[in-house]
Amino acid sequence: MAKEPETTSTQVLRLYRDLADWYPLLTPVGDYAEEATFYRCLFEAHCQRPPRTLLDLGSGGGHNAAHLKAALACTLVDLEPAMLALSRRLNPECEHIQGDMRSVRLGRVFDCVLVHDAVSYMTSRSDLASTIATAFAHTAPGGVAMFQPDFVSETFEPGTETGGRDGNRRGLRYLEWRWVPDSKTDMYVIDMAYLLRDVNGAAKVIHDRHFMGLFPRTVWLELISAASFEPLVVPFEHSSYSDTGHEVFLGLRPVADERGTT
Repeated sequence: MAKEPETTSTQVLRLYRDLADWYPLLTPVGDYAEEATFYRCLFEAHCQRPPRTLLDLGSGGGHNAAHLKAALACTLVDLEPAMLALSRRLNPECEHIQGDMRSVRLGRVFDCVLVHDAVSYMTSRSDLASTIATAFAHTAPGGVAMFQPDFVSETFEPGTETGGRDGNRRGLRYLEWRWVPDSKTDMYVIDMAYLLRDVNGAAKVIHDRHFMGLFPRTVWLELISAASFEPLVVPFEHSSYSDTGHEVFLGLRPVADERGTT
């Protein structure tokens, strides 16, 4: 019998803990340059105030911030200490804070809020709504929040991907397998197999299972609107995703906001 999918709070993901030092070989920082440029252009186009500050919720290894920090003062929030340590080495000039994107409150606002693909780990509508509320609480009036799930229900396709790199006398290769459990409609599973080769040439295989939220486009728009944002859907412009129908969601916070700024 297949294991029942876990909730966001109970997942133990080795990629972000004891395997965190291998993360740059899974997704190298250079691979983020094109999408970071896309995010910056979106913020500049939709922010009704000069975009100078950015809050990155679920910042991971800091690979987006590595490209955005030249234009924006970045504050990075992530749940996992190992990922924050990785990001601090890459982005020592940025502020780093350990926190949960569903509940963290910093008591200040930012011109831009980025919630990258870590938002896909929200496996219930209540968790997703809490994350969007966090983004709203930290978006300045006239500012913009951006959410980028890997998939919505309308674009999801089961499948596999492979990749990995060599570096510092080590190497990583991975196999990703995406599938939907029969008992779930708002969730999919990613089984990851990592083949790790250390500096001595020894190799081992590790399995990691990730549970991801999968919601219709209408749910995203409803929850963004319910948080008091003006919702907007924008096609994701990236050379690797030109024909997939991928998109990002924006939350535009009105300049005149009766709810205040925190």
